[in-house]
Amino acid sequence: MYYNHYPYNKNQQPKTLAWHETLELHELVAFSSIGLIKLKKGIGKIQCPTLRSIYDQSIKELESNIRELVQFYPLAPRGDEDIRDMDKAFYAGDLLAFSKSAVRNYAVAITETATPGLRNVLAKQLQMAINCHARIYNYMYQRGYYPSYNLEKLLNNDLNLANKALSM
Repeated sequence: MYYNHYPYNKNQQPKTLAWHETLELHELVAFSSIGLIKLKKGIGKIQCPTLRSIYDQSIKELESNIRELVQFYPLAPRGDEDIRDMDKAFYAGDLLAFSKSAVRNYAVAITETATPGLRNVLAKQLQMAINCHARIYNYMYQRGYYPSYNLEKLLNNDLNLANKALSM
């Protein structure tokens, strides 16, 4: 049978996630959890009923998304260690996600740029965004907030962050 070469059980369901999808799952859970925390911290400041309703709906959708995604974590290898100091890890993770998005945005903008002067400015700013990403990544890695070479710890950190976001 074709499936005998892959880690599937009798019901054709995978026994484990593949490495590449596990890493994408990690990115989505971490990014969504940080976004959820930011929305929950900010909703109390929203006075406009329409905008508050949009925030509320976004919070509910993110909570649902995170709950669905973390159900796949048992299919990935992970340990049981907690990260230290969740607030520092949250703010560092937020900056890491921002810097990663900035790198992507600058790279895309450069490919759409026809004006040499603007291209030079964007290239300079892209390099600054790359350097920012390296700084915050190194900060997080050195403190154990982003154990990128230990998948078990990385996924456990995601679960801790997701649980914090959901419990707020």
